[in-house]
Amino acid sequence: MKRLLSVALVLGAFVAPASATVITVPSSALTPSTQYYTDIVGGGIGSIVVMTGGGNAAGIGDPTGRNDDGFRGPIPLGFTLTFFGSNYTSFWANNNGNISFTGGISAFTPSGPQGQNVPIISPFFADVDTRTSPGVMRLRTDIPNEIIVTWDQVGFYGAHSSPTNSFQLVLRGADFLIPVGEGAIGFFWTSMGWETGDASGGTNGFGGTPAAVGFGDGAGNGEILEGSTQNGISRIVANHHIWFDPLLAPVPPVTQLPEPGTLATFDVMLAALGSTRRNKHAAKRLV
Repeated sequence: MKRLLSVALVLGAFVAPASATVITVPSSALTPSTQYYTDIVGGGIGSIVVMTGGGNAAGIGDPTGRNDDGFRGPIPLGFTLTFFGSNYTSFWANNNGNISFTGGISAFTPSGPQGQNVPIISPFFADVDTRTSPGVMRLRTDIPNEIIVTWDQVGFYGAHSSPTNSFQLVLRGADFLIPVGEGAIGFFWTSMGWETGDASGGTNGFGGTPAAVGFGDGAGNGEILEGSTQNGISRIVANHHIWFDPLLAPVPPVTQLPEPGTLATFDVMLAALGSTRRNKHAAKRLV
């Protein structure tokens, strides 16, 4: 059934407009690390996320959180997030390695985060299946102006319990006092044992259409990590982390100076992207 759904999703996939802007973040921007953000600050990875909707075997209402293609939402952020020029106060936590705004995502084969029709943040968008895996998606909201979503020891479709992936998303509001060397959005990856589900053309967790890492505005514009949807993305991100500023430019660690012009280039490109979005909104209001 899920393989038939995969074909339907491909046939009806979101098609980015010809003028879409997609920025690629170099993999050299990643910082080697072996911990979650929560391992550093303490307090654990939070509560099990119980699904409220989704696709195949969504496990709606299951208190164990075990599911395939499920999501939960809307969930209050506890702050207002400005993302690609729009403001959001709630989000959807999607089992397949991402969070989204305005609606949940049950899609399991990425065409890049910018290929979805709702705004999306993807630390590792792939076909997560937790029906038999050691861990599930968890959410922590006890720190003011910050949410933490963790996919801890999660397996992949169809119901593979090993190997597993462990990764985490940190999202902060404008009132969070960001320490030097950190940012508004953080991706943390530890052990990453797979990158493709069976229904995405994978065999034993690899091949086919691998995972995507990055951001999309729901209209084809976005930002992806170098290597997204390509073989080897799990090896690129394993035991690394990266912080992004509010404009989605990567934040260099405090022990390393950025290459001349790197951040300036990102700021110019992202500012231009935001200007384009604002002009489109303004044109719509005038119609």
